[in-house]
Amino acid sequence: MKYSDNIKPISYLKAHAAEISRSLNELREPMVITQNGEARMVVQDIKSYEQTQETLALLKLLALGNQEVARGETLDATECFDRLRRDAEAR
Repeated sequence: MKYSDNIKPISYLKAHAAEISRSLNELREPMVITQNGEARMVVQDIKSYEQTQETLALLKLLALGNQEVARGETLDATECFDRLRRDAEAR
C-alpha cells in the first residue's frame, strides 16, 4: 500500500471521525493527515499499531543479539543448556 493513496486533510478527519475509524478498522491501512498541505500525522487502527510495536520490539531484540554476537558474548548450545539445567536444579 502506498501512503499517497490514503491522504486526507485534517478538516476531513474532524468532520468524518467515526467513518474514518470504521474504515481504518476494516481496511487496516494507515491514513496520512495533512495540515496546510503538509503531512502532519498518520492515523491507524489499534491492532495495526500494536502489531507494529510488537515488531519493533522483536527487531530491537534481534539488534541487541547481533551486538552481543559481534562482541563475542555468546555460548555454544551445550554450555547454554548445561547452565539452564544447573539453574533449574538449584531451585
